[in-house]
Amino acid sequence: MKPDDRVRLMHMIDAASEALGFIQGRSRADLDSDRMLTLALVRSIEVIGEAASKVSTDLRSEYRDVPWSEIIGMRHKLIHGYFDINLNVLWSTLTIDLPELERQLQSILLDHSGNSK
Repeated sequence: MKPDDRVRLMHMIDAASEALGFIQGRSRADLDSDRMLTLALVRSIEVIGEAASKVSTDLRSEYRDVPWSEIIGMRHKLIHGYFDINLNVLWSTLTIDLPELERQLQSILLDHSGNSK
């Protein structure tokens, strides 16, 4: 694995872990009442998407089960469509998709531990 890929994967894992920590003990309704929480979560997803866009095409090709284009696409929607964020989609992404993504990314790092091709 290229060193830059390792760094980007760690950025993604760190942002995912933070976001999952932010929502622990929270509910979907909290997004409507806590603007700071919403902004923090949106930012975390943006970081994940930006880091994913910097992962090499070789690594993305090797791990086709990771929804790279969807992750990057969501980042684009959040950045460019900031005025029209669907909080239901955000919550679903955080509670359903993000835990699995974090597991996938950890697995990729494990697959390449000690190996810096």
